[in-house]
Amino acid sequence: MNLWLVIIGMGLITYAIRLSMIVLLERVTITDTMRSALRFVPAAVLSAIILPELLQPGGTLDISLGNDRLLAGLLAMLVAWRTKNVLYTIAVGMAALWILQAL
Repeated sequence: MNLWLVIIGMGLITYAIRLSMIVLLERVTITDTMRSALRFVPAAVLSAIILPELLQPGGTLDISLGNDRLLAGLLAMLVAWRTKNVLYTIAVGMAALWILQAL
């Protein structure tokens, strides 16, 4: 029973935190500068999650040609830059990683 109370309690806390931001932002006007800066938050967060995995696959810095994740990531970046298509980027990056790991 305690486990369910903890799960429900944490769900309520999470909901309250998200709702508070919606309610507070309703009363605050966001400047154009702030709005343009907030557009870059998803890319910055995604980069902060992915970049360490590309550069440190085993926990140590590896920027050699033997780093399969880095090579697949660079190829995915090239596809993203050229096509601007998220699905192609993910598909090519994953296929490249699988092929490089198989070799």
